[in-house]
Formats: sequence, structure tokens, C-alpha cells
Amino acid sequence: MMTESKKLNMLRGKKAIIFGVANERSIAWGIAQALHREGADLAFTFVGDAIEKRVRPLAESLGSKIVIPCDAASDQQIVSVFNQLKNIWGEVDIVIHSVAYANKEELKGSFLQTSREGFRLALDISAYSLVAMTREAVPLMKKGGNIITLSYFGAEKVIPHYNVMGVAKAALEACVRTLAVDLGPQNIRVNAISPGPIKTLAAAGISDFKVIGHHVETKAPLRRIVTIEEVGNTALFLCSSLASGITGETIHVDGGYNIIGM
Repeated sequence: MMTESKKLNMLRGKKAIIFGVANERSIAWGIAQALHREGADLAFTFVGDAIEKRVRPLAESLGSKIVIPCDAASDQQIVSVFNQLKNIWGEVDIVIHSVAYANKEELKGSFLQTSREGFRLALDISAYSLVAMTREAVPLMKKGGNIITLSYFGAEKVIPHYNVMGVAKAALEACVRTLAVDLGPQNIRVNAISPGPIKTLAAAGISDFKVIGHHVETKAPLRRIVTIEEVGNTALFLCSSLASGITGETIHVDGGYNIIGM
């Protein structure tokens, strides 16, 4: 991590809303730390009392007092988040969407057995929520902006037990491309980051996650698992002027695993 003397303040004065921090191991937390380090003002959301108890102290550690409830399945709560940000900040520059969900039973056994309701729920929260949040953010991105979501290699290739979540992530990446076309004329860039397997609260719901992680460690060119800090630094790059010509992309941060055939 950079020392105080090496800060570049690349995002000084920028306003960023972070959806999806669950604890200090969350990928969204790695992103939040990177954005804060470079001068961004942060706001956070949570869903449920248990998550709120974890998120508030983390937000306060980065000097943020804006912690707002938001269920990604509720249009009303998403609208409320951005209305509150409008009242507090007046504008938003960055949206970090690190939100995904599927019922645990859908991440076991065969994809063939995916229920209709399980499919709907996974696609709604993991993919459509990006569209819903972006729609509310755009009016506050008066000078352009950046929207970043988190995908996974299971969107491109079949990963054991990832099942309906792989389909949801594929839909999410398609949303990124389509939103990028819609919003490009407004200088709003939309990108996805596809990290390798990282031990997070969400990953705990995937069967044989340890096996997947070990496989990546042995096969990825860098022979290791990436960190939330490395994902955070990639998000920082995408949100900065250094990436001003990049939109509609899915950037892999997986130690190179995605290039391996065998």
C-alpha cells in the first residue's frame, strides 16, 4: 500500500458509492480502500442488521459517515439511496456494484435442476441490480462518471458448482457492454472486473471453493491467488483519467488464469 507521501490524489474530490461491502475481506472493501487512498469521498450501503454492524465501523475508519440501507432487489430502496446522495453530495462520480446472490441449493449439484425462482432471483440481484442502480446514478453524473461491477470467470467457462451464478455473471457482463453503449455519449464509462477466486463471505456458499482456489494456485501463471488490494488497484485505475479510453470491458485480475487452456 502507498504511504502518505506517495499518494497521487487521482480521485481527489470524487464521490463514490460502494454497494456490497460485507466485511473486511470483501472485494468491495479492497476497492473502497484504494479509492479512499487516492482522495475519493465514500458512501456505503448495507442490507440487514448483521451487515450494518460490520460496515459502519469500516466506513468510519475511512472517514465516511454515509451508510445507507439498500436491498438490491428493491427499486424503492435503490431510489432512496441516490435521493439521499443527491441531498448530501449533489452529484455522484463513481458507482461500485459488488452485489450478487443465489440460493445455496442452486450452487450444489447439477445446473439442470435450477428452479425457476432460483434462476429469477440470481439474475435479478446479480445482473439487473446493476441496471437499476445505473439508472438512478446517471442523473447525478453531471460531468461524466464511472460504473464498475464485479464478475467472475464462471461467466465465460463452466466452473463446478457455480451453476446459475455463472449464467447471472454472463448476463452481468452483457449488461456492462450494453450500458457502455447507452452511456458513452454522456462520458459515463461502464466496466467489469473479473477477479480470480478470493475467500470472501459470498465465496463460502460455493461447494468445493477450496478445491477451485488450489487449482488456480497451481495453474495460474503467477501461481497464486490475487488479493482484494490488487482488485482495488484495478478499480482505481478504471476510475481514474488513466483509463479514460476504456469502457464496456471485462478486465481479468486472476494471476493470468483465464489465458490457460490446460
